[in-house]
Amino acid sequence: MKQRVRKRKCKHCRDFFNPDHRSGKRQKFCSKPECRKASKAASQRRWLKRPENQEYFKGTYHVQRVQQWRKNHPGYWRNTSDKKNALQDTLTPYLKGGQEFTENLHEDALQDILTSQPAVFIGFISQLTGSTLQDDIALAARSLRQLGNDIINRKPINTGGSYDIKTPNMSRPNPKDSRSV
Repeated sequence: MKQRVRKRKCKHCRDFFNPDHRSGKRQKFCSKPECRKASKAASQRRWLKRPENQEYFKGTYHVQRVQQWRKNHPGYWRNTSDKKNALQDTLTPYLKGGQEFTENLHEDALQDILTSQPAVFIGFISQLTGSTLQDDIALAARSLRQLGNDIINRKPINTGGSYDIKTPNMSRPNPKDSRSV
């Protein structure tokens, strides 16, 4: 049987706290936001004290390394609300073979709604997942299709014969020789 980790005093706020059981011997700070910031700062100071990390952000090699990373990741530091540079290919409309797109339909025609179904479906999944990446949308679409197939092809859970909820025992007709009471 494992021993419980005793309460520990936070190195920042000096309050007692129960350390997480997975890292109890190493945890020195409590989970308050200001103590977590202090923990992060202490961790960074420890990292920078190591000799191999002291020149990590200096020198021509590291300047070239950062420049190459920025070249490979353009716009990374820009505002993420800018949807013009989404990390996905543009979606092309899918028309089945032999199907032609007609432009002379009335605005409220049902056919217009039906031809926009793939785009509406993709937009709906994007809203549900909160992502515009094709991989995320494809994963969500596969799971939704599987869920739909499971619902359509669902087998009854209880197959208990005459004791099934849908066919109670009292619903059987009386035998021919029986008298009603």
